[in-house]
Amino acid sequence: MSKPHSLPEVRRRGVIGHSVLTSEDEVEFVDGIRISSRSRTWLDMARRLSESELVCMGDELIRLPRPEFEDRAGPFDTLEGLRRLVARHPNLQGVVRARAALERMRVGADSAPESLLRLAMEDAGLPEPQLQVPLREDQTNGPTADLGYRHRRLAIQYDGGHHLLEPQIFSDRRRDRAFEAAGWTVVVFGKKDLADGFGRAIRLIKRAMRTSRLDHPVASGFVNDV
Repeated sequence: MSKPHSLPEVRRRGVIGHSVLTSEDEVEFVDGIRISSRSRTWLDMARRLSESELVCMGDELIRLPRPEFEDRAGPFDTLEGLRRLVARHPNLQGVVRARAALERMRVGADSAPESLLRLAMEDAGLPEPQLQVPLREDQTNGPTADLGYRHRRLAIQYDGGHHLLEPQIFSDRRRDRAFEAAGWTVVVFGKKDLADGFGRAIRLIKRAMRTSRLDHPVASGFVNDV
């Protein structure tokens, strides 16, 4: 339970109280109750969460929604919006961690495991992958890879729990076959890989990077192999 600095903290059994400095745009109303905005909650959690957990939470805030599944047209916030919020509270506990998380947040992660996989890849020295990579750049409604390297034709998928449903399994197979038919290497990971910190995943991705097909423009020297 939070209160402005001008009021005493809540002291009641079962309630943790603290006082805060907030701006009006950091507060929302739900059923007549004043609550912290999603973005301010992210910043407040910086004192408790790890950097990677903050990145996951932040990626969700800046993620572009899918209109066919969600009742909203825009993201909850933007990187610039979160930077302004952090700059407004330079002395807040955890603000250094929040600044570090901002530098690693990216638009395009559809789930926390996807964010954690990306961070694990970066920590392992792999180039930063593209997110939501379409099979064909000119078709936005075709199959996509959660992460990948177009110049290497490497598609990386993280299939969570809902991918175990029969209709989704069929859809995933069709997705992967489409990439493979176009000459891509497809690697798929799941909750077991998440549980071991993506150690096996990193080894498989590095192996795939060594053996995957290099696009002709890159191989010919017309495009840099980033």
